[in-house]
Amino acid sequence: MQLFRPVGLNELRLVFETEMTAFPPRLPEQPIFYPVLNAPYAIKIARDWNTKNEMRAGYVTEFEVEDAYVSRFEPHIVGSREHEELWVPAEELGEFNSHIRGKIRVIEAYFGEGFTGLLGEETNFAGRDAVEQFLVVEDMWRYAPIDLGVNEMWHQRLHIFLHFPFWMQHDFTGLGIPNEWRYWILAGVCRQYHHFYSDIWLCYEEYL
Repeated sequence: MQLFRPVGLNELRLVFETEMTAFPPRLPEQPIFYPVLNAPYAIKIARDWNTKNEMRAGYVTEFEVEDAYVSRFEPHIVGSREHEELWVPAEELGEFNSHIRGKIRVIEAYFGEGFTGLLGEETNFAGRDAVEQFLVVEDMWRYAPIDLGVNEMWHQRLHIFLHFPFWMQHDFTGLGIPNEWRYWILAGVCRQYHHFYSDIWLCYEEYL
């Protein structure tokens, strides 16, 4: 069965740390894990709710779960007919994860006003927000794209994964970066990224 889950930046960070194979354990105050059965419902939550939380970001994940296993969970309608979800007890999430087939994918991303992203922690990204990180990438790509691939890509793989859809959407023309140049840089970043992760797709890379 194809399922969807809207997540914030912090939850997606934890999913990425599993190489996109599992969702993180629930917190003590979160007794239920809620995957949803259709993309429009997941998009609504990510766009209208997650973008208003502290991190100002909402991502829609898509994944496959073995039919025989997932059939044990009865769908629940919450509100309108479109709001259909499964209720997985927190203590069963580990088993649920073991029945995910293939990789969890990010198919949509939304960012609210004031989004800064995950601050950089290492090398040239250290202390920089999502916009500043792209400016670092742009500067390095302009002068030394090979060095970017060797020295930066591995260390910044998490930040690139989380911020790539924001970079695809954000208008950098006011900073002197035309859209054509932005897309060319991002296409190069995507190619370099897949040297490390051939099976983890960046959200919106298909538009490059």
